[in-house]
Amino acid sequence: MAETPHGRNGATARDEFDAVVIGAGFSGLYMLHRLRDTLGLTARVFEAADDVGGTWYWNRYPGARCDSESYFYSFSDRLSEDLLQEWTWTERFAGQPEILDYLRHVADRFDLRRDIRFNTRVVAAEYDEQTGRWSVRTDDGGTVTTRFLITAVGCLSSTNVPDFPGRDDFRGETYHTGLWPHDGVDFTGKRVAVIGTGATAVQAVPEIAEQAEQLYVLQRTANYDIAGGNRPMDAEDGRKIKERYREIWQNTRETGFGFPYHTADRSALAVSEQERRQIYQEAWERGGFRLGTTFNDLLMDEDANETAAEFVRERIRERVRDPKVAELLTPRDHPFFTKRPPLENGYYETFNRENVTLVDVRNAPIQEITPSGIRTADAEIEVDVIVYATGFDAMTGSLFRLGIRGRGGTGLQEKWSEGPRTYLGIATHGFPNLFMITGPQSPSVLSNMPVSIEQHVDWITACLRYLRDNGFDTIEPLPEAEDDWVAHHNEVTETTLLPRANSWWVGANIPGKPRNLYPYVGGVGTYRLVCDAVAARDYDGFALGTADGVPSGTYTGVPRTAFNEALAAVS
Repeated sequence: MAETPHGRNGATARDEFDAVVIGAGFSGLYMLHRLRDTLGLTARVFEAADDVGGTWYWNRYPGARCDSESYFYSFSDRLSEDLLQEWTWTERFAGQPEILDYLRHVADRFDLRRDIRFNTRVVAAEYDEQTGRWSVRTDDGGTVTTRFLITAVGCLSSTNVPDFPGRDDFRGETYHTGLWPHDGVDFTGKRVAVIGTGATAVQAVPEIAEQAEQLYVLQRTANYDIAGGNRPMDAEDGRKIKERYREIWQNTRETGFGFPYHTADRSALAVSEQERRQIYQEAWERGGFRLGTTFNDLLMDEDANETAAEFVRERIRERVRDPKVAELLTPRDHPFFTKRPPLENGYYETFNRENVTLVDVRNAPIQEITPSGIRTADAEIEVDVIVYATGFDAMTGSLFRLGIRGRGGTGLQEKWSEGPRTYLGIATHGFPNLFMITGPQSPSVLSNMPVSIEQHVDWITACLRYLRDNGFDTIEPLPEAEDDWVAHHNEVTETTLLPRANSWWVGANIPGKPRNLYPYVGGVGTYRLVCDAVAARDYDGFALGTADGVPSGTYTGVPRTAFNEALAAVS
């Protein structure tokens, strides 16, 4: 089909593509590059925002920054070794503006914008069994068709605002950290309430406290907040990192969490208390998530976990002057690292300020939002501003709002009514040629995201090349492969302490959401070996088909075999 000169925002206008990608953050940019520049396919990216960036476009709240260290929270040598050498990060944990600048630079450097349609939200995607193509509708009334549909919408992009009675009656200013105004918010002289104490609140609260006349932090659950240790990066830091980039990236692909350091092969209970405390202290002082990788049984053994939990509790008591406030900030209802542990830089010290009040809404829950503030079970708090740091409908919320329907008109949300059902966390039966980058039941949010994103994009790229080279038009998981992956995912989950916490990892923050562990906890390196083994066996567990033939395939249990072999190799 001939192209007309321009579509919205300069993207060429056409209505048939080899692939459509939804989202233009880390995932969408790298996927577009692979589709267009590696495979030579026609591709369109739809992006609801007016620029690239994904989560780093929307999350502009005060203090927003990554919690993986900057030098490995980026694209690797899989995209460009030159880019690694050219770009120098200014902070150990980059702030939102710098990450957004980086993604804009990537989009410009690789000329990606010309195939991205900005300010365009996908509202429906339906599979046509007669043509073997997806029909994708957008909020501007447009429709395109595509052979392959690839979601790159991120795991944390569907904001969650609790439906408190009276929420819409509040006469002051209201913000959600995930949809922050681009021109910022001035809190000077204002009474502010922050609802929530998860990762975004831990970053935002110290910044807001510097401006606000009075800040109320409403906490339901105390978290194990780990020392971040953020600092400026100097030229010597950059030189040392760039000399080792190949080694660094290879390590990220082999470790459990996608960091360039391995979990130590030792039990927390196999060393003396003195040695254990020294190990914890060294990890704490280095900052970042290293505390969680000091021993190999912290997520497996309750007694081992308690040693790390108590270490963090001691650090809280040391830093918060008021013993009552310190106790409220001390987590006791879930094991360490079974909820996402925020990285903090001055969060606990913020509660030593005269203008900051911690409000316990576990024992005195929020009853309603009033025109002038918030009423809890034992007090009314009058404020000028309410900030909802209440997180997201993680993993599935951003997928469900796309209106995806597969064979027979079955909706994705309908199929997953009792929880996600995927094969490898990347595809789902009944939805041919649909790929989900960092979907449920893949490592995703239990990993350093760029590493998992690259692994999925590269796997999809190789898969599409295989289909083309072998004359196939469709790919879809077999039911038995999907069933076995779900069972395996659940079995691995049950070997850990993760189900013990009411976290967003298990969907506990969304009323009525099926309780499952949504990310895969088998480890980034092991998962990569599993996916590679599936591909090497001609995509074991997938049915492959042609336009005029019946799809066929076999399942021989390759994922379990590869998983067991990986475990045996390290035991």
